[in-house]
Amino acid sequence: MTADQWLRGEVADGVATLTIDRPGKRNAMSTAMWRRLPVLLDGFAADPSVRVVVLTGAGGDFSAGADIGELAEIGRRGDPHPSTVAEEALAGFPKPTIAAIEGFCVGGGCQLALACDLRFAVAGARFGITPARLGIVYPLSATRRLVRQIGASSAKYLLYSAELISAPHALRIGLLDEVVEDGTALRERVAAFAATLASRSLLTQRATKEIVTALSAGDDADTLALRWMREAGGPSGDMHEGIAAFHERRPPSFTWTTPRPS
Repeated sequence: MTADQWLRGEVADGVATLTIDRPGKRNAMSTAMWRRLPVLLDGFAADPSVRVVVLTGAGGDFSAGADIGELAEIGRRGDPHPSTVAEEALAGFPKPTIAAIEGFCVGGGCQLALACDLRFAVAGARFGITPARLGIVYPLSATRRLVRQIGASSAKYLLYSAELISAPHALRIGLLDEVVEDGTALRERVAAFAATLASRSLLTQRATKEIVTALSAGDDADTLALRWMREAGGPSGDMHEGIAAFHERRPPSFTWTTPRPS
């Protein structure tokens, strides 16, 4: 099988689903799969019918991380790992992203999950970041994102120990947003939530994503927020439709799909 088969994308009803499908290796990501991910995301970003992306794994696991054999080869060459490029592409994707997690979410799997906006998991899922078992250093971008998400102490707990933690533990430290009972409940909940997001204003979501990212990084977001406010109230913005729909007691039909304001 090839990376095209191990990592595939499908679109239905405004939701693009990215499925990691390499169950024989617990959905470990090969180098070709890491490189394919940004390509798929570029296509979804350019497709106006796509409003939300869901990243999930087939066969009962999310992802056991990077393929260790290939990781060792890249380490010997001293090249940056393509997981970092894939992670940044996912984190910078301009529409809402959700990780739907079953089974193992370890190493590079956590790296991908944390690059998504939101993370939903089953109660039996297991999470870990395991460079301390291999004597390697976790990528800086992934470490920074981990610290911002769960704090320095919890990040050290995971990185020092390389231990796997439960979904309730992950929820408690802020690694997860929701935990559901089983795979069926996960698929139903994620589908319903993705449909809700697809019905909302993409302009609001895009603005929120950029502003929250800036605030999380400690950057000045004032100018960014003002630009987005002007865009929302402009002739191609969503505000007029949202207010009209509210007064007319009907669902809004948001149409904004243009790039971010400059």
